[in-house]
Amino acid sequence: MSDTVAHRNVPPPTVAPKTAAGTGGGGSRGVAIAGRSVRVGDTVFRGLAAGAGGFLLVIMAAIAVFLIWRALPAFSGNAGNLLTTQQWLPGSNPPRYGIAALAFGTIVSSVIAMLIAVPIAIGIALFIAHYAQRRLATVLGGLVDLLAAVPSLIFGMWGLYFLIPQTRGFQSWLSEYFGWIPLFDNRNATSAAQFGQSLLMAGIVLSIMIIPTISAVTREVFLQVPKDTMDAAWALGATKWEMVRTAVLPFGRAGMISASMLGLGRALGETIAVALVLNSGFTINWHLTEPGGDTFASTIALKFGEASGSKNGIPALIFAGLCLFAITLIVNSIARAVVARKKEFSA
Repeated sequence: MSDTVAHRNVPPPTVAPKTAAGTGGGGSRGVAIAGRSVRVGDTVFRGLAAGAGGFLLVIMAAIAVFLIWRALPAFSGNAGNLLTTQQWLPGSNPPRYGIAALAFGTIVSSVIAMLIAVPIAIGIALFIAHYAQRRLATVLGGLVDLLAAVPSLIFGMWGLYFLIPQTRGFQSWLSEYFGWIPLFDNRNATSAAQFGQSLLMAGIVLSIMIIPTISAVTREVFLQVPKDTMDAAWALGATKWEMVRTAVLPFGRAGMISASMLGLGRALGETIAVALVLNSGFTINWHLTEPGGDTFASTIALKFGEASGSKNGIPALIFAGLCLFAITLIVNSIARAVVARKKEFSA
């Protein structure tokens, strides 16, 4: 009996804890090493990302410096005003050239393109995203993406050999019945055959080119509208159009602006299509149905071959490129500011 009691009072054997030399210390060192490796990885990735961003800034600065440096000779020896002269004769004696007509043609053709393209592109994006059946939406979305990949040359040839001949009668009708509006008055035309390679046609071709770009980007924005937002509109008894107007369009406003500016950037810098469609003429002409007109990009492409034979030819074209570069930067900066304000207001 006493042996049993004594046995019960014996405390259980104690187990010594593992020392630092065992798993405990090694685990701490492993965690520390892993933490250091993670921090090193973050540092390396942060450095690579910052380097990529800095490389982009360096490229932009290098382009700007090159354009400014090579355009400086264009300011000397010019008998005309570089900003207001409506002639392009860098090889004459004395040279006489200016960018007024180029800026006018670039801006007018791009504005025409935007006025036509933006409403159509947004309508296409809305239909694909929220109205078309799934199978039809897939087919139309693929066609839009395919059209966005068509080379500019194809659009230019289509405009020159199909669109212009087929619309001469329409342009003549427009000038005859709406000629009281200066934009549509062709003062020198005596027949439909004298209508054709005008800023109006250039704007229409550009609009067809940028519709797929604007539509593709806007469609993706509309597809990102939160389902809860649309369901809330449905729950309040909204019709399909009321749901789109109150839920989809406000959500996609910033995306629509960004897509439009992307299309505008392409319209401003388009070269070969405009060169084919426009009949070169260095004048500021508000009569949009009259043949003639030039843009920065088309002039650089068409005049580059003959510019090498004169002292001021290449610098003048590079100055035109510098102006186009500046216009593009200004437009994109304004667009980013507008988008930022829209997002801040929505927040």
